[in-house]
Amino acid sequence: MTNPSFISVHRGTAPLVLSLPHTGTDIPDDIAADLVSPWLARKDCDWWIETLYDFAQELGTSTVRTGISRTAIDVNRDPSGVSLYPGQATTELCPTTTFDGEPLYVEGKGPDVAARKTAYFEPYHAALSAEIERVRAEHGTMVLYDCHSIRSVIPRLFEGALPHLNIGTNSGASCAPQLQAEIEAICASSGFEHVSNARFKGGYITRHYGAPARGVHAVQMELACRVYMNEPLGPVDAGNWPTPFDPAYAAPARAALTRILEACIAFARTAR
Repeated sequence: MTNPSFISVHRGTAPLVLSLPHTGTDIPDDIAADLVSPWLARKDCDWWIETLYDFAQELGTSTVRTGISRTAIDVNRDPSGVSLYPGQATTELCPTTTFDGEPLYVEGKGPDVAARKTAYFEPYHAALSAEIERVRAEHGTMVLYDCHSIRSVIPRLFEGALPHLNIGTNSGASCAPQLQAEIEAICASSGFEHVSNARFKGGYITRHYGAPARGVHAVQMELACRVYMNEPLGPVDAGNWPTPFDPAYAAPARAALTRILEACIAFARTAR
């Protein structure tokens, strides 16, 4: 299978696949023409996550990433359009607002959802599914780790400041309890606040692919941006967001995440 140019796949040797669904900033011209502003369209990107986790390939990890912005289509939403968090504020498969509720499109314009599913959603999931099955076939048991981040303070989505490390396992259904417990223990020893299956329980990727009975254990990690970025807390604008990636600032987070990925690999090798 040949992937389109906006899909990047690195095939590793370890029983671990990283999914990076929200790090893309590319917005096709036909979509960009209908948007209020380029900055607003990229505001909710998972900034620098691909850089934060760039150590993963040294561990033998496989990675699947889309370069397309989540504003074009969110590949971590249910393609049927059903909300992952009924009754709570969220954004759609093809978002029409930012997390803060600001309109993304100029008046009278909006997304062609069906066309974008075909063009951008389906290729990402074809690549991700293929890599999951390749790794599972080779190792018998594998871990899918879905990488995310979000600004720490977004009143429309949650009260107060989000805990630093937010583990999502679809309330325990997407991975073995042992794996969740091992990740929680590493988070607890890291000095960062952590919580499991609270505001973020895992998106479509975690819920759709997680199947412990067939050897696919899926975990979502949602990082509050202040864990690895010098984040301005509160409202942001084009003058202060995003802040540059600072390796020294991000070092403690990278150390904790390295231990977590190592634990995922060790779990898969032992569980098989």
